[in-house]
Amino acid sequence: MDKKDKTNRRFSPFNKDITKGLRISYNVIGNLLLLFFVIGLIGLCFAGGVGAGYFASLVKDEPIRSFEDMQRDIYNYEETSLIYFDKNVHLGKLNTDIEREEVKLSDVSPHVINAVVATEDELFYEHEGVVPKAILRALFQEFTNASVQTGGSTLTQQLIKNQILTNEVSFDRKAKEILLALRLEKFFEKEEILEAYLNVADFGRNSNGKNIAGIQAAAKGIFGVPAKDLTIAQAAFIAGLPQSPFGYTPFSNNGGEVKEELDPGITRMKTVLSRMLSAGYIDQTEYEEALAFDVRANLVAKKPSSVDQYPYLTYEVEDRAKEIIKVQLAEEDGYTAEDLKKDKKLDAQYRSLADVNLRQNGYRIHTTINKEIYDKMQDVVNNYEYYGSDKPEEVIDPDTGKEITIKEPVEVGGVLIENSTGRIISFVGGRDFERENLNHATDSKRPNGSTMKPLLVYAPSMELGKSQPGSVIADMPIASGYNPGNYGGGYHGLTSARTALKYSYNVPAVKTYKNILDQNPVSYLEKMGFTSLNKADYGIESLSLGAMTDGVTVEENVNAYATFANQGKFIDAYLIEKIENSDGQVIYQHEKVENDVFSAQTAYLTIDMMRDVINSGTATSLNGYLGFSADWAGKTGTGQDYKDAWFVATNPNVTFGTWIGYDTPKSLEQNYKGMSYSRRNILLWAKLMNVAHDVEPELLAPKNRFEMPGGIVQRSYCALTGELPSDLCRSAGLVASDLFNAKYVPNKVDDSLTRGKYVFVKDRAYKVPASAPSEFVQEGVMLKKEILEKHDISNLIDLRKLLPKTVRWDNLVITEGKEISDNGSNPRQVSGVSASGTRISWSANGDNDVLGYRIYAAPNFSKNFRKVASVLSTDSLAVSVGSTPAAYYIVAVDVGGNESAPSSIIKVGDYLEEKPKPTVPKDQKPNKQETSQKPDTNEDSPQSPSDSAPEPVTE
Repeated sequence: MDKKDKTNRRFSPFNKDITKGLRISYNVIGNLLLLFFVIGLIGLCFAGGVGAGYFASLVKDEPIRSFEDMQRDIYNYEETSLIYFDKNVHLGKLNTDIEREEVKLSDVSPHVINAVVATEDELFYEHEGVVPKAILRALFQEFTNASVQTGGSTLTQQLIKNQILTNEVSFDRKAKEILLALRLEKFFEKEEILEAYLNVADFGRNSNGKNIAGIQAAAKGIFGVPAKDLTIAQAAFIAGLPQSPFGYTPFSNNGGEVKEELDPGITRMKTVLSRMLSAGYIDQTEYEEALAFDVRANLVAKKPSSVDQYPYLTYEVEDRAKEIIKVQLAEEDGYTAEDLKKDKKLDAQYRSLADVNLRQNGYRIHTTINKEIYDKMQDVVNNYEYYGSDKPEEVIDPDTGKEITIKEPVEVGGVLIENSTGRIISFVGGRDFERENLNHATDSKRPNGSTMKPLLVYAPSMELGKSQPGSVIADMPIASGYNPGNYGGGYHGLTSARTALKYSYNVPAVKTYKNILDQNPVSYLEKMGFTSLNKADYGIESLSLGAMTDGVTVEENVNAYATFANQGKFIDAYLIEKIENSDGQVIYQHEKVENDVFSAQTAYLTIDMMRDVINSGTATSLNGYLGFSADWAGKTGTGQDYKDAWFVATNPNVTFGTWIGYDTPKSLEQNYKGMSYSRRNILLWAKLMNVAHDVEPELLAPKNRFEMPGGIVQRSYCALTGELPSDLCRSAGLVASDLFNAKYVPNKVDDSLTRGKYVFVKDRAYKVPASAPSEFVQEGVMLKKEILEKHDISNLIDLRKLLPKTVRWDNLVITEGKEISDNGSNPRQVSGVSASGTRISWSANGDNDVLGYRIYAAPNFSKNFRKVASVLSTDSLAVSVGSTPAAYYIVAVDVGGNESAPSSIIKVGDYLEEKPKPTVPKDQKPNKQETSQKPDTNEDSPQSPSDSAPEPVTE
């Protein structure tokens, strides 16, 4: 075909139509595609705008957070606070709902980091907080309700959700999460984000059944190793837990028991290992070795927590730390500790804030407790066998609401304090914390019995110049008002304050207290840290004996006694030395504060009086129980009806006190296994001190003694009044001596004695009447009756009761101040005459005017009786007559010189053949009693003596 034909064919009408059609189709399709593209673009832009607007609407209320805000929120997680014994010895953790221990990323095994990244966020090091593809996938799954959802949260988003937002499932929360994740990535490095995540992630439970968070708590609580030492298999197991912490955890909530079925957690571990292999973090060999790991065999065994091992101490530390932080938080807001005391609502608010801080800030709380002493003391308490019997008590069953009977044991509380610092070295909280959850050393308030006497009575009285150790007090019934008895009953007459404290006499203590009651002695207790005093107790005299409405804790009672060892300065006891935050910065340091309570002289005199309590008083048994020597001074105490037993003692270094009793007050057994309640408590005290001494001998047994300060002198005094002794006091042997504050030495000479004549009738002395036979008139030192008024004794009592045997009271009497008169009749006949060998005795005449007795004798049983002896009514009613044969009779003689009828005759010795010649008495006084009765000729009936009667021979 030629060229022309080709040209014609190309441009034939038919070909033109085809070309035109193609061109039109192309243009139409092109325009349609362009139109669809434009429409799609517009739609996409519209959708994007709508989406952006919707997103903006979701996050419009979310504040723009600064770096500081986000840093605070991200690191604001609960970290368990730790407790330490003295000398930085680790004790354990505070009780908390979730255990967490912060750790640096550098102290975490790289296997953990790889496992978490491979499992939770494989693009962690590439994205900027979110992965759009993952978010779209998650949205698609959400809209299509897919059965398997892979999730779209990066580690950054999970950190935001845990620390800033909530777990709420909503688009609103998700939008905020994305926004904050993007912002967080701008502020923090990847390592910082990963470290924060590892410290906040939830890892289920530990072997004690406690909830745990953070990789360190998980590593220690599941496999018993720190996070830096986790193996590949261990890291994979733990890294798989956050997806379902309580589904995959190997431990139950029933005390941390290992679950029977561990397959869910192990399957998850295998998934993690597979992802680590795929991501190249481990090789095939490592993968296969990890798969063979026996999880069950490598789980850590249950470990007793600090709460399990040291419940009394752990809860006490928590409570005190909370109080410290509470005050700090309040002061930061401009409030004072006094403001909190006055406003209970404000106090509760800051206490709640303190509790939150304590549980989430990971404090390091350093205590004053010596671990070894504390442990040994608990062993003594657990093994002591002399508490006494359990006693029944009616209680309400909390489950049924019905009344049931339980057996309540004798409980115990004790506190050991270092005097110079106030450090609580150790304490005994009780025998069984689970029984009642009550710390008997710090929380249980009980009346402190006679341990109150040095604190409230004798030391304040000496400080006020009202008494001294040698002050004389009448231990006799109080004339009016409150009139207590003494332990064991009875009274002890005139006694010194030292002796009264030594033997714990109640009446002298009350009398001394009454003498200072108008000078507010309770203020001394307040200065010494008593916080539970009830206003109703302030004016009650029985407070001097430790009778209290609410009681006092063992800690406060012991702490007050340390005041005497500190020369009268009160140093408040404390248990927390310092508190550090998780970075090691000290946020609290205890500072010692001294408060003046007593002068050094008063403190020493009280110490010296309490030495006698241990050396020869109510606590003498201690000397046989204590295994070491020290300069101890102390005081015993007994509650009303024996409901409490106390013993507190101090030496130059430490003060220690114990209490025993029932939680529901009831009487202790007065005797148990051969020991009194007081001895049982003193023995326990000694055993506790002995083990403490084994640990710290230099602290418990200082070689130095309490040092006597200046201003103390020794002076003699008259034991009748406490005043300077007179010559008569010396001649009567009534001089005693004691220590005195030089400011308050006696300056008046005793004038309670005089010398004169007197007669005795029924143990009472009277002025001598003119009619009194001279043989019954005595002369000596007499006690003026005014002394009774001085000692507030209203009625004259038996002098032998007023003047005890502790001092020589020979030939000392109190006269009635009046003459005794004749009752108008002769005395009754003497009865009960008997002989034993050469000794004759008889019964006392019951008449109220008899001065004494005359003894008449007739040699060789003749009828010639003569007076051979006179005996005072106050003397022993017996005489020795020798072995010469004779007949005897006795007559009673009254104040008027009248004799009773002769008693029955008593014969002594054998009859002699040759009788002695009778002589006529020259000075025999006639009996004014007239009688017409002739002498009986019977030998057993004596003749009455008369002016003509022969005078008997006196042997």
